[in-house]
Order: sequence, then structure tokens, then C-alpha cells
Amino acid sequence: MYDLNDTIAAVSSPSMGARAIIRITGSGTIGVCQRIFNGSLSREKGGVFPGSIAVDESAGGERVDAELYLFRAPYSYTGEDIAEIHICANSAVVEALMGDLLGRGLRMAGPGEFTARAYLNGKIDLSQAEAVNEIVSSSNTFQLAAAEKLLRGRLSESAEEIRSSIMDCLSLIEAGLDFSGEDIEFISGQENSRRLGGIKKQLEDLLAGSIGYEAVIDLPAVGIAGAPNAGKSSLVNILLGSERSIVSHERKTTRDVLTGVLTLAHSRCVLFDCAGLLAEPEGILDELAQEAAIEVLRNSTVVVLCVDISKHDWAKDLAVRKWIDASIVIPVATKSDLLGEEALAERLGELEGLFGVGFMPISVANGSGVELLQEEMDRELAAPIQRRAMPFSEGAASHVALTARHRRAVIEAIDSIDEALDGFDRSAAEVTAMMLRAAYQSLCAIEQAQCVDVDEKILDNIFGRFCIGK
Repeated sequence: MYDLNDTIAAVSSPSMGARAIIRITGSGTIGVCQRIFNGSLSREKGGVFPGSIAVDESAGGERVDAELYLFRAPYSYTGEDIAEIHICANSAVVEALMGDLLGRGLRMAGPGEFTARAYLNGKIDLSQAEAVNEIVSSSNTFQLAAAEKLLRGRLSESAEEIRSSIMDCLSLIEAGLDFSGEDIEFISGQENSRRLGGIKKQLEDLLAGSIGYEAVIDLPAVGIAGAPNAGKSSLVNILLGSERSIVSHERKTTRDVLTGVLTLAHSRCVLFDCAGLLAEPEGILDELAQEAAIEVLRNSTVVVLCVDISKHDWAKDLAVRKWIDASIVIPVATKSDLLGEEALAERLGELEGLFGVGFMPISVANGSGVELLQEEMDRELAAPIQRRAMPFSEGAASHVALTARHRRAVIEAIDSIDEALDGFDRSAAEVTAMMLRAAYQSLCAIEQAQCVDVDEKILDNIFGRFCIGK
């Protein structure tokens, strides 16, 4: 378990960045900063302080210019004193500085330990802690927007609102059980059913209006398909900006499925360069390559179908099209630079008539059409995520983001509410109360709220309804 009594340090900036940031937190933060930092430093308040810092001071190292960002407890991310040392230096300088800090008694922070301290010190709840990780690992702008929504605590607010409704209903039922011998009705059967139905609807709305992170965490696949020598590998290389695939005028150059990560304007994807598809494979190697290519295309979110427009016969390309059953296919006419303007327009018309869909002319040689293809790929990849992510716009405050753990907790709560309704219909108030407690506990698990003493919460809720002085 994490030790909150010591002072920890870690590099918190990307390894390839021009500016390095070393973050320190714990009770010894101010003391160590005063020892290593040469500049005016206030013990009473935070701020940004310019100065210099010694690198490997024990070995007589030089000082480098630095800025010290100081965040005082309890108004910091971790709830403790935090310092960030900002320097423009290479990795060797950063490593030497970290070595000096560790030599002064600081401990290297473990993975996620800064956020763990924020959670353990009550600065954020568990769902917000998960959001920090999602922000770091976001692969597109829509996932980032969802993670930021979660970090702002919208899920915790929704869960607390529903828990409050459950507790109100549970308190009335428990009060009725405690005074079962008296002629007092704290809540009628009709009113209870109405309240429980409302709680169930709140939970169902929470599920219906949410996005599952798991739907956007994994990078989508884009397969580049076509007959042999259709220009697939050349297209993959220009899209990735590197010579990822071997390019040759010889047929069947690509045997294996080659991959690369492509970053677009609003999304990222894994690009697959598959072997050329054949209507009739020739030999075992062709069959294996064909099977691998078809399997990749079957699991691709988007397939880019490459057809060599400079050819005169597209019968094999028509056969290839039948192998592709992806819901999103972007047809491109490769090698368009080999035709004049009039011939190109004529061939594009022929392709549209033959395939029943318009083709986008592409030339790897001069780069024409490549940017349009990237925009179309980005649009197709982002569209389903954007449709699901629309609830995360600023104007839709009633929607939240759910991880698999959150979703499971909400579903368990719904199941418990269903059983509570069934228990009340059978006049089994004890069963209803028990299932409401279960629903309450399930929702507590979302942000790891302290709900162990439900009885105390019920009593507070009951007597909190009394007038002052009564």
C-alpha cells in the first residue's frame, strides 16, 4: 500500500519534449526545494518562482535555469505540498537531477501514485481517478472529451442524486417497519411504487445516455484491400509517411499483413496492408495470405478498396469486392496520374457504372487525392464515436461517461430495484428494504463512497426531517 508519510518525485513530462517537468509531493517538498533551488521561494504561499537548480550538486555539477511551480496544501492536486521543477534540458540532465533528489531521501513515485494520493486525501473520488488515466490514454478527441466530463465529477453527482432518492425511500420503509405495531403509514404502496419506478428510470437513463470507454479505447482498424499490384502498399507508405511496406511492380510482393498506426485530425487507427486478394489463389502460400487478409478485412471498421484505374479490365477487382463485407468501404482509383484529364473522367464513370459507387482518384506519385482520402477516413472513423460522444458536449449536462466497472454497478442497482418493486408488490417490506440497501451499496461502489454504515445514514435521514427543537 502507498505510504503517505514520505516525499515522492517523478518525471511527469514526455520523454521527447523540449521541456522537462519533475514533480515532487509530500511533507518534505518545501524543505528539499529550498535546498536545491536558487531563487526567492515563499514558504507561505504558492506561485511560480524563477531561478536555477543544481544538477548533481554532490559532484560539483553546473546549475541550470529553472522555474519552480509551487502548489501549497491543501489547495493542490494531491492535497499535499506539490512542487514542479520546469527545465529545458536533455535526458541526461533530467536523470542527474532525479538522482540528486533520490539521494536526498526522496522516493521514486510508483505508477499512478500522485493520483492515488489525491484520492486517498479526498481530493478526487475513484471515478475521477479513473478519468485521469483515460485522459492520459485517450486516442481521439471524443474519448478525451468523455474523460474530461468524467473528471469534472458529473458521474459522481448523478450517482449521489440517485443514492439520495434511494435513501429517502429506504428511510420511510424502515420507519414503517420500526413502527409496524402503530397505526402509522409512512409511505403508501402507490407512492412507494412511484418512487421506485422513478429511481429505476434514473438508473436506466444513466445507462442509455452514457458512452462506454471500452468502445473507444481500442484503436479501430482500417484495411487496405485490392487485387495484386493495385497500389495498396504505396498508399500505405504515403499515409503513414514511412516506407512501412515493400513496393514493387512484381505481383504478390506483400504476403503478410503489415500494420502501422495512423494519426488523423480527430482519430487514430491501425492501418493494415493486406496481401492482394485473388479470385483463385495459386498454391498454399496464396491461400494462407488470402485467409490472413480476409480475416483482417472482416474485423476492420473501414476498408479502403484500391482499384488500378489505368487497367482496362476490372473483372478481378469485381471478384475482390465480393470478399469485402465491411459496412464502410471507401473505393479509391489508384494510379490516376497515369491518365490524362479526359481519360480519367471517362474511366471514373466506367468504374462507377461497374461497381455501382463513385471512386476517389488517388495518385501516390504526385500525392493528389491523398488528403481527401485522409479526411474521408477520419470522417468515417469519427462519426460513430461522435454520435455516441454527443452527450459529452457542454450543453448536455445530464449525460455521463461510464467505464465497464461503472456500468456493472448501475446494472446491479437496477436489478436490486426490480427485486425491491417485486417485494413491495408481495407486501414484503423487509425484502424491499434489503434490496434498496443493495442498490445503495452498488452505487457507492462507483466512486468508492463510504456507505458501510447504512443504518446511521437512515437514522440521520429520518430525524433530519424533524423540526428544530422537536
